[in-house]
Amino acid sequence: MDNKKALVRFYSLLRQYGHNDSHSGNISYRVDNDFVITPTGACADLLEEKELVHCTMDDAHVDLASQDQHVHRAVYRHNPDAHAVIHCHNPYTIAITLDGEDFRPVDLEGMYNFPHVPVISISFKGYFEHSPILIATALAEYPVVVVRGHGVYAQGTDLEQAFQWCNSLEQSAKTAFLARQVGTFPEYSEMKGD
Repeated sequence: MDNKKALVRFYSLLRQYGHNDSHSGNISYRVDNDFVITPTGACADLLEEKELVHCTMDDAHVDLASQDQHVHRAVYRHNPDAHAVIHCHNPYTIAITLDGEDFRPVDLEGMYNFPHVPVISISFKGYFEHSPILIATALAEYPVVVVRGHGVYAQGTDLEQAFQWCNSLEQSAKTAFLARQVGTFPEYSEMKGD
């Protein structure tokens, strides 16, 4: 599957898995020193390959591209190993991190993939101004980051890996959320065996 076809497929899957609504989130992949991204206002159920937007690594804003294009650009600039970036709105992840505390999965899969997920707070008022450097800096060190009250950003060596991180994080957040609901939420140190 080529990258354009994969991007459209994974964008649709994010909607099917409940990580986005019909018109939210965005995905990109790196092409040499540039990147291809979903258009602004894209519908996950209707998006076609021909609608994807090519962006350069300079600071020029591309009108048709996602409003998050500057975040994706900053991630690629700060992390040469990143070849794909996904932004989604995982509901359990958002809910469990509204307190602003970094998330530490308590399930084995989550701890294996990312024992520590940073949660950063960015004023919604100044989001587009401050988000690129804050998110890119975090993703240079971690595979996923959560913007409090907004959503998940994941980077990967390819689209499938970034998609995997989004799914794995949401599963871990759902598990932790349910454990809290039934009163069996363990301390992180207990799960690690400290």
